[in-house]
Amino acid sequence: MSQRIDERITERYAALSPQERRAAETLLEHLDDLATYRSAELADLAGVSKATMSRLFRSLGFTDFDEVRDHLRGLRSAGEPRRVDGAPSLVAHEKHEAESIRQAVESPAVAEVVRLLAAARRVLVVGWRNSHPVALHLRQQLSHARGDVRLAPLPGQVLGEELADLGTGDVIVVVGFRRRPSGFAAFLTGATATGATVVLVADPTARQHATYADHWLECPVASTLAFDSYAAAMSLVSVLADGVLCALGRPARDRISEITRTYARLAEVE
Repeated sequence: MSQRIDERITERYAALSPQERRAAETLLEHLDDLATYRSAELADLAGVSKATMSRLFRSLGFTDFDEVRDHLRGLRSAGEPRRVDGAPSLVAHEKHEAESIRQAVESPAVAEVVRLLAAARRVLVVGWRNSHPVALHLRQQLSHARGDVRLAPLPGQVLGEELADLGTGDVIVVVGFRRRPSGFAAFLTGATATGATVVLVADPTARQHATYADHWLECPVASTLAFDSYAAAMSLVSVLADGVLCALGRPARDRISEITRTYARLAEVE
């Protein structure tokens, strides 16, 4: 069954017995910390028997309590903000973040992507929803080291006009973390058709989309917390921008100096 547990409860609530309703309400109250309970403990919290709790699981389409927890982990793996393994450990979170960053920045494709970004005629960076801040940051960092770096989609704009003048010698960086928009695959197909080199920066759930890209930078976002973490993605942005800066050398440093002087003339930054 593809329905979420809360949707299943809502759909079947009227048909539940009064005791099963109490059990269902207890489940809903504790969806974020189910890992800290056993089925019998949930039954005690609800004031119902263990048999009633087991009947509720079956009526919702689950074999047992373990399957309920697996269902919630599946929702989290798809990117839904949810805590399913109890209270987080900050120590565990720090270790997990460090490993995610290591995986992202040590990708064998990083060096080649840096070379392409440094040599490209123009660069288009694309990202929607939760991917947009990463795309925005990459565009901002790259634009210090080189010219003609664009961001899409801009507010109120669509993407057709952004692809129209791209071709061989250009690079399109597509940032696509989980919970991507439904037209993501179609955009990748269109990007590839331009003849530009396509780089996909995404988490492992985008594996099926990687076949449309020339290069794939796999970047984990899974976290021990309820929400995805973009620490690894932002670190990868820093590594790419630093690599482009080093590759371009003196012209890039001169560009940064001129940008800084412009800031001063316009009094834009402190």
